[in-house]
Amino acid sequence: MATVAEPSQAAALGYDGGLTCAIHVTSLDAAIAWYRDVLGMTLLYRVDAIAWCEFETPVARVNIGLSQVESVPQGGGATLTFGVTDIDVAKTVLDAAGVRQDGPVQEIPGMVKLLTFYDPDGNALMFYQDLAGQG
Repeated sequence: MATVAEPSQAAALGYDGGLTCAIHVTSLDAAIAWYRDVLGMTLLYRVDAIAWCEFETPVARVNIGLSQVESVPQGGGATLTFGVTDIDVAKTVLDAAGVRQDGPVQEIPGMVKLLTFYDPDGNALMFYQDLAGQG
């Protein structure tokens, strides 16, 4: 049976509302260019001594950290899913950049549209378009 942290436990841990999603990549240079140029994210800093950089995303207090490693195992890890206002426009941008995608946009009518795509190291990422309240 799963337990749920009581609010006092969460407060005791001192969460500050920020989130950094760490992703392994095989080339920091190539990954920085891709996350900047394809996804339009802003590089906050880079620390070559530890092969790490961090990007600001369009989502408040959510950053992406890239860590260079020798190899990236495929199929594991979290799938970061970013909300977009028009998934078809976002797909067009990915298409123009030659980004590999896992099939067409999927739609759950009245709820959401989803598109899975991959960074150069095969990390799965997604876009979603919220359809709730749209006719």
